[in-house]
Amino acid sequence: MSTSKGYGGEIMGKRMKNIGIITSGGDCGGLNAVVRGAAKTAMARGIGAYIIPNGYAGLYNLVDFERLVFLDEERTDHVNSAFAGSDAGHSRVKISKIPDPEKYDRILLGLRKFNLDGLLISGGDDTGSVVVDLAENGIACVHAPKTMDLDLQTYSVGGDSAINKISRIVEDLKTTGKTHNRVMIVEVFGRYAGHTAFRGGVAADADCILIPEITVDFEAVYYHVKHYYMRRILNSDARSGTYVMVVAEGVKGEDGKYFSDSGDSTDSFGHVRLAGAGRYIRTRIEGMMREDPEIRQFMKVSGMFVPKVFEIPEVREVVPGHIVRSGSTSAYDVNFGKEIGSAGVILLDEGVSGVTVVEVHDGRIRYMPTAEAIVQRSVNLNEVTFYEQMDVCFGRRPQSYVPVLEEMTGPIERFM
Repeated sequence: MSTSKGYGGEIMGKRMKNIGIITSGGDCGGLNAVVRGAAKTAMARGIGAYIIPNGYAGLYNLVDFERLVFLDEERTDHVNSAFAGSDAGHSRVKISKIPDPEKYDRILLGLRKFNLDGLLISGGDDTGSVVVDLAENGIACVHAPKTMDLDLQTYSVGGDSAINKISRIVEDLKTTGKTHNRVMIVEVFGRYAGHTAFRGGVAADADCILIPEITVDFEAVYYHVKHYYMRRILNSDARSGTYVMVVAEGVKGEDGKYFSDSGDSTDSFGHVRLAGAGRYIRTRIEGMMREDPEIRQFMKVSGMFVPKVFEIPEVREVVPGHIVRSGSTSAYDVNFGKEIGSAGVILLDEGVSGVTVVEVHDGRIRYMPTAEAIVQRSVNLNEVTFYEQMDVCFGRRPQSYVPVLEEMTGPIERFM
């Protein structure tokens, strides 16, 4: 096996004869594009490409496998780039937390058993932390960034697909919201960063978007809900209207704590299993409505009030959950996935390890140390302020947007 004394972009002895492909962490759009792009490029460079199934669990158990799937032309034909999820399978396993003191030797034995010289690993920040760990232990590997949360320092495959899916779900829910005059709350993935909730909500014309970067001021939220919801219904000839909120699962209340129905339950990487933000927001809004005499009067004027039966508007939370991750992949993510999968193979073959592919731009492969790439990136609050001037509520009293003008010259690079 080719090895390196260091990591973070050091040049190793080349070249690769065989590589293993791992997808890890949460599933999302674009992963099959990574696998296909890697397999096709490996073929072109005379490298054997094999799937190591079940993420890092599969890597740990590799020494016990009898065979691996070889990605030849025929097998690669069955890897559909447009399908979300991954033919390679996933698991949430952190190698360093496995209580086996011989775990790295065990992994090396598995790699030697199948004559694998390096690993292309696609995943998010947790997956990337293991890439750093493996590289430090002499295992050649390159990280292809993947997370629908979009919280890496680079763009990550799966983000665009998730944003499009969230947007479609929110748009579709407006029909039931308007039919029943409901306030609709859609809770989406994102953990500790609000990128997908932010962009998906903006794309669907959501009225309110709550993200982890901003502690919720319920008075500000309630004022916005009441203003738009009541105006729409009272000004409608059929007394019909709705109000739509998109809530990131990691949103925080006034006490600065995350909402979680799972108590202190954590995954293998130590993250609290977040759930229940939408339900919490709903109960708070319902409680404020019950205490508000203007809501009671509104219900009477609009013809909806029924004593003891229907005294406040319906507020419903919807949790699309894994539907946001599943189904199809956006064209952007297919393109990006193929590029980073292919680029990862080339980096390995050129002797580079412990790095994350950033992008392929004008045919140039850009990369950075994985330890730097996995540092969490939050939503830029200047962008939030920009949308607040369009009267989107972000769970706080709107901040004044101060424009900064910048003239650009020359070709503009991709922005995602």
